[in-house]
Amino acid sequence: MKNEILSEDLEYIYNNLSDNEKSKLKNSTILFTGCGGFLGYYFMHFFARFAEDLEIKKIIGLDNFLTGTRDWLNDLSNNNPKVILKEFNVITDSIESIEGASEANLIIHGASIASPIFYRIYPEETLDANITGLRRMLDFYKLKEIKGFLFFSSSEIYGDPFPEFIPTTEEYRGNVATMGPRACYDEAKRFGETMCYIFNQKYEMPITIARPFNNYGPGMNINDKRLPADFAKAVHEGRDLIMYSDGKPTRTFCYISDAITGYLKVLLHNKFDVFNIGIDKPEVSVAEFAKLFSKNAKKVYGYKGDVIFDISSDKEYMTDNPNRRCPNIQKAISILNYNPSICVDEGIGRYLKFLKINNGKLL
Repeated sequence: MKNEILSEDLEYIYNNLSDNEKSKLKNSTILFTGCGGFLGYYFMHFFARFAEDLEIKKIIGLDNFLTGTRDWLNDLSNNNPKVILKEFNVITDSIESIEGASEANLIIHGASIASPIFYRIYPEETLDANITGLRRMLDFYKLKEIKGFLFFSSSEIYGDPFPEFIPTTEEYRGNVATMGPRACYDEAKRFGETMCYIFNQKYEMPITIARPFNNYGPGMNINDKRLPADFAKAVHEGRDLIMYSDGKPTRTFCYISDAITGYLKVLLHNKFDVFNIGIDKPEVSVAEFAKLFSKNAKKVYGYKGDVIFDISSDKEYMTDNPNRRCPNIQKAISILNYNPSICVDEGIGRYLKFLKINNGKLL
């Protein structure tokens, strides 16, 4: 593990899991769809790093690499015999063809396109990964003895919440457009949750649902096209930070190690439930986020760029974009003992340090 930021983050995740949660990973074969994406980067590194300590049998990573990255995964699998990497399309390929899939008892369905720019380019694939792909996984495991099945939903299922529903709890039913440039992702995640509910009700599958809120940090490819990646790419290349809005929309940004800790806690909950996973403060505007990026970039990179506003050439760039996004995480705090602690200022600094060490790459 060459990058000190990644090493420290993995230790942080490990230390924030309880002994009971760690024991649930013992003798597990873990199957992860969408392993080449942003979240997969930390999941796969975590499982590989602690496979012996946690007595994990095998880690099977599946991805079609439509938008994911493969080099770091090849490096990981080549250096750890417990990591099995397969190119796999959850929409069309047969899970039965994957050696070891039948023995998997912890399943993470993360296969999806999560960047708005990319899911607008691939709307059908986005729908199918979250509906057809999920259905095929549920059908395969519905009668098998599994310990947990984690479905990655999204805070986007809430749409653009009315002000009285912010911070947003898991009970909020959403203000979501069924038609529009973001609908393929938002509505696919909503329908995916319904499928998870039905399969739990009918087959008593131990499915848990995580709703991520604006994760960022190492593992997010600088070509990802989401806001933190765009800013990181601009810093790494010495360009100005450009906001294609008035900078007023607000978000809470959850650093990756806090997020992965939460997702592992959700996976290991072992019974049906849904949890917001993110950080509940501070809620900062996009303009404030850009200023924090610039401040940390000066320290890490000696950055000299400016923060500027512009108008996107994409007419639908801001269509259905939520004005505010802030989670109520009391349910995860009380039930899962989830306690995110890395503030956005520190997290941005860690992300930039990681990128500088790796020269902007993931490997």
